[in-house]
Amino acid sequence: MSKKKIVALLPMKANSERVKGKNFREFSGKPLFRWILDSLLEVEEIDQVIINTDARHILASNGLVDAARVMIRDRRPEICGDFVSMNKVIADDLENVEASVYLMTHTTNPFLSSGTIRKCIAEYQAGVAAGTADSLFTVDRIQTRFYKADGSAVNHDPNNLIRTQDLEPWYEENSNLYIFSRESFARTDARIGTKPILFVGPRIESIDIDDQEDWNFAEIAAQYLEKHDV
Repeated sequence: MSKKKIVALLPMKANSERVKGKNFREFSGKPLFRWILDSLLEVEEIDQVIINTDARHILASNGLVDAARVMIRDRRPEICGDFVSMNKVIADDLENVEASVYLMTHTTNPFLSSGTIRKCIAEYQAGVAAGTADSLFTVDRIQTRFYKADGSAVNHDPNNLIRTQDLEPWYEENSNLYIFSRESFARTDARIGTKPILFVGPRIESIDIDDQEDWNFAEIAAQYLEKHDV
């Protein structure tokens, strides 16, 4: 049986609404995009990384051009912009790049490790082989008390408090990583299929840089990790 091709999708746009140029801004010694790209390239199971972008010139100025395992795809004008659904960008990649398995992540996840990526691939493959899963996405497990804006309780009884660790766990999609096939994407028109695996990874790896406050927090986390050699 031939090896199934695994392609990683790493979309990257020039403009960033809340942190100017964040994808290419220096973060702890190298451009932000290099952190996740380097982690992806460390995973031998990944055959190719596809960068769908409107910033080829910026990537080139940072030393990144097409290579054996990296393909830079120029984003079509009609799917550029801050308000274009990411699903349209993914659909464009799937239409033009053949693979058995697609893995999608973001430049804003600098701490996602190659080890965690390997574990996700293995768990996804096992679920598909067993017929119990058609996709995988990463989540944070949360056990805390939630309230609505009016102060009413959502997931607990204020008159019968129990320990938070005994509450039913909720799972938050953290946008770290998604794995799916062309078929599962077609069924839902989305990265998450009809039978997804919810993968809980290390909490520190799920830090996502969305705004300046996130950036500041991530810099502190990077300093901690470097100091403690984690």
